[in-house]
This record gives sequence, C-alpha cells and structure tokens, in this order.
Amino acid sequence: MSGLKKRNSNSSADREEDKQVTERMLSPGSGGDKADSNQVGAPGGDAKSPNNAGGGGDEGVALKRTITLMNGVAIIVGTIIGSGIFITPTGVVREAGSVGLSLIVWAVCGVFSTVGALCYAELGTTITKSGGDYAYILEVYGSLLAFLKLWIELLIIRPSSQYIVAYVFATYLLKPIFPVCPVPENGAKLVACLCILLLTFVNCYSVKAATRVQDFFAAAKLLALGLIIIIGFVKIGQGGTDSLLPENSFEGSKYEFGNIGLALYSGLFAYGGWNYLNFVTEEMIEPYKNLPRAIIISLPIVTVVYVLTNLAYFTTLSPEQMLGSEAVAVDFGNYHLGPMAWIIPVFVGLSCFGSVNGSLFTSSRLFFVGSREGHLPSLLSMIHPTLLTPLPSLLFTCLMTLLYAFSKDIFSVINFFSFFNWLCIALAIVGMMWLRYKKPDLDRPIKVNILLPVSFVLACLFLIIVSFWKTPKECAIGFGIIATGVPVYLFGVWWKDKPKWLQSGIFSTTAFCQKMMEVVPQES
Repeated sequence: MSGLKKRNSNSSADREEDKQVTERMLSPGSGGDKADSNQVGAPGGDAKSPNNAGGGGDEGVALKRTITLMNGVAIIVGTIIGSGIFITPTGVVREAGSVGLSLIVWAVCGVFSTVGALCYAELGTTITKSGGDYAYILEVYGSLLAFLKLWIELLIIRPSSQYIVAYVFATYLLKPIFPVCPVPENGAKLVACLCILLLTFVNCYSVKAATRVQDFFAAAKLLALGLIIIIGFVKIGQGGTDSLLPENSFEGSKYEFGNIGLALYSGLFAYGGWNYLNFVTEEMIEPYKNLPRAIIISLPIVTVVYVLTNLAYFTTLSPEQMLGSEAVAVDFGNYHLGPMAWIIPVFVGLSCFGSVNGSLFTSSRLFFVGSREGHLPSLLSMIHPTLLTPLPSLLFTCLMTLLYAFSKDIFSVINFFSFFNWLCIALAIVGMMWLRYKKPDLDRPIKVNILLPVSFVLACLFLIIVSFWKTPKECAIGFGIIATGVPVYLFGVWWKDKPKWLQSGIFSTTAFCQKMMEVVPQES
C-alpha cells in the first residue's frame, strides 16, 4: 500500500506524514462510514440506489457486484439444506405423530417460508442494502433495536450454528476411521476448526472462489437427496408401502395446538436460511431482477425436495424407527445401498461443508454492514484493495466461530433464542408494511399482495406464543442475554463524547490492525 510504505528516514516530517495518511485512510469521508448512521433511513438515496453503498461501481475500493442469479440460488439452497434433513428430520414426525400429517407439515413449512421470502424480496428491492433483517430493522425502528439484533447474531447465533455444522462435517469425515466406536471429540473439534479456517481462507481470497464452492456443494446436496428420492420412488413402485396410503397414513396423528406448533417449529428450523441472500444484496448483479428470481426458483425446489425426501424415508422406515435413528439418511442408505452405503455419509459431510461456507459468506457481510452503520469497530467495514473482500469481518467471523470449540454445551445456548429469529423477521415485515404507509413514493420494483405479509406476521406471532408457552424459562434467559447488549450499545454507540485517551487508543489499535491486514475503508 503506497500510503503506508516504509521510509528510510525517522524525521518528524515523515512521522507527521504517516499520521496524516493513516487519518485519511480511517476517515469516514473516504466512504467507509455514513455521515449520520443513527438516523433512520439516512441517507435516503443509499437505500434506493443499487449502485451506491458498496454497490457495483467499476472504480474505487468496494465490494463488487459479482453474485449472479445462479450464485443466488446456490446460496439459498446451499444454506437451507444443511445436515438436518440427512440426520434428524425427526422433530416433525415426533410432534405430528403420523406419516400423512408429517408430510403436510413439511409442505406447509415450505409454503410459509416462500411467503416470507417473497416479502423479503420486496424489502430487499426497496431497501437495497446488505445486512438482511438488521438493515431493515435499522431503517424502520432505529439504532438500538438493530444493534440488539446484531449483538445476538455476532455473539451467539451465527458463530454457534457455524461451529455446530462444521462439527457434524468433521464427525462424518472421521467416522470411516472409527467404524466401531464413537469419533473422538477432540479429533472432531480439530477437523471442525480446520474446516472453518479453510473456508475462511477461500472467502478471504476471492468472492468468486467462495461462490463457486457454494455452487458446487449446493449441487452435491441436491444430487444426494435426488438419489434418496429415486430410491423411494423405486420402493413405492415395488409395492409394500401400504402405510403411505391415505387411509393409513394419518393413524396416530396429534392435532393438539401445542403439537402442531412444535411440529411447525421443527419444520421451519430445517428451512432456516431462506432470507440469507438479503444479507448480500449489494453484491448481486441486477438485484431488482435476480433477488426475487433466486427466491422464486429456490424455495419451491427446497420444498419439493424436502417433502419427497421425507416420503422416501417413510417407504423404508416407520415413524418409530425414524425416532430411534441417530442418522436417518445413513440408516436408509445402509438398507438400500449395501456396499455403496458410504455414499450417504460422504454427501452429509459435503452438505455440511457447503452450509458452513454459505453461512461464513453471509455472516461476514452482516458484520461488515454493522460496522459501516457505526455499530461495530470501523475496522470491520474495511476491504482488501486487491482481493476486494471484507477481510477483517471474515477473520472476525472465523475467530468468533472458533471460540465455540471451547464450549461444552452449545445446543442449550441456541435453545434460548428459538423465539428471537421469528421476532426479528416479524418486525422486519411489519416495518415493510409501515414503509408502505409512511413512504408510499419509495421505488418498489416488487410489491406483494398485502395479505401475504399480514398472514405471515400472524403466523410468526403464533410461533412466538408457542415458544413462550412451551419453553418460558429458556425464553426468559434469552431475553436476559439480549438485554446485555444495552450497556454495550450505550458505551460503544450512544456515548459520542469519549475521553481523548480512549479515542486515541481505539484509533491506534484500528490503524495498527489496518496496516497488518493491508485494508482500506470502502469507497462509495
């Protein structure tokens, strides 16, 4: 970097020049920060123009528009389809109680996710900022609520979920080495950490490399599930599947309010990730066209694949056998594939690997936008001038994820926030309806029927009520953890007049890290 090159002289003039160069590079005027990040909707032009705020200008240091329609489909499909559909698609059948009702729940969850994704298509083409829920909550509700969303995402939700999927990948990768005994925990943790480090390197190196990885592994997932579906249809053609007939498939169904709610919760958890493309809107080519197209293509594919995959499982395994299985797809493969049964664990591992990649890609953009809005250290919104990747936010995401390798019980932490995701999504879509009322003149390339957001918000409220009803203690703990973000917000964001010694320390640390990583602020 020419502005930071080494000098042979240690004169005061050279030191003063170095200081001035560093100040210019850290200056908000270079395009890294907004003039007033705490104003809702400010600046107005950035939210509407797809070429502003890290958009797709051909000049300057910024995240370029390189994500195509195919890449967008791969991000949605690859993020939604993780390890769950292969390993434990049992939550739905446990609560539904029968084959028929389980399949209906899977289909309803797919339709529900599609409705939500269509609402997000309107949001994403009205407010063309990356950051997804966080950006929409910031635009409508202001700084504090948006920060609390960001706080929980960076502290718990994103890193813990990424580590869990990487750990599942490691377990399946090592299982052939330990065929008759459990995989050693420390060995699986080591491989999981190597997986995270490798994918972080790929994402740091090139956006195109990261999207190609995502494309490949999304295709591998669909291939694996396609194999399971074909075997299921062959089994149906051979007969002996009377339990799937309409008159038999609803035996044992549980129609109670609580059971239906928990069945929907389990199914919707498997569809999680349908809104992840909205986290990278600014890097999409023609987002007005490709964002809604990617959603319209992806969600029906995932819904059909999920329903048919579960139908295939039921051709071989009864609901009781599924509930007793540690890995449903593996047991299915062992029954039908004989010596080739190893294919299924390999595909489970590939599926997990692709999911970690997609989550790392989108998480880093969330923290990048949070930094740009003044909610995280300014270093995280800087970009490598040659690679044109958000290097600091990627490394931060990697570090936060690796810290969970030291955790003993990750799943209990995630359970505290079962309601939080749906609360934030409901707030975002209520905000969409509020924007229609308060700002009717905003450019809306897509405008869904008002019945879709209304029905979706009502369904979200139902899920939130079920969560508080069934797990009140966990929800209360979750709210307590969310509240820890308030003092952090007051100290880091609200308190503007910090002492000079503190500002100097922050400035020096940022400048040092910037020089070490050779990154610069984004240029508008």
